[in-house]
Amino acid sequence: MTTTIAFAHAVAEGDKGYIQEITGIHLIPFVYLGAKHMVTGYDHILFLFGVIFFLYRLKDIAIHVSLFALGHSVTMLAGVYFGIGINSYIIDAIIGFSVVYKALDNLGAYQRWFGVQPDTKAATFVFGLCHGFGLSSKILDYDISPDGLLPNLLAFNVGVEIGQLLALAAILIVMGFWRRSPGFLRHAYTANVVMMSAGFVLIGYQLTGWFVS
Repeated sequence: MTTTIAFAHAVAEGDKGYIQEITGIHLIPFVYLGAKHMVTGYDHILFLFGVIFFLYRLKDIAIHVSLFALGHSVTMLAGVYFGIGINSYIIDAIIGFSVVYKALDNLGAYQRWFGVQPDTKAATFVFGLCHGFGLSSKILDYDISPDGLLPNLLAFNVGVEIGQLLALAAILIVMGFWRRSPGFLRHAYTANVVMMSAGFVLIGYQLTGWFVS
């Protein structure tokens, strides 16, 4: 596995070449690329998993996922369109931190440590902004053609949301079966510790890349 593929927000080499070579409006290919990015973006999926872990009502799930999608869309579109780039290692480390943050939230750490419960909706939106900057920073690295830029970005964002819905559906199906099992609450703690550990690994990997780059 190459270093490029290992990055949480990296675009596959074939897709990278395609993005760099085409000009004009190509809606369907960009919808596909956006959906592919979301479905294969393990950091996105980890964060979504954490967000819905203890959400049981569809209304609550819809609100949180919509806030994440809104944040993700705003910074992805604005970041690319206005050329706002952030160091890829730093933003990906922040995204890894979002996974750690949500795992600690699910474990009730903030209530025990500080006696307060942070606003989960606000946190989901803010980290959505960070996830969007992660993607925009990678797209800027590939010097996408300005010809047809806005329609292509909108199509890409539509694909991202389609991919997010597909990933969410899969997570909810798995969670639905798991929650009905007698061992769910017993294993919930372990699952969030594993998720937190994965977030720390992402942080460490990205910061190491930043220091040695």
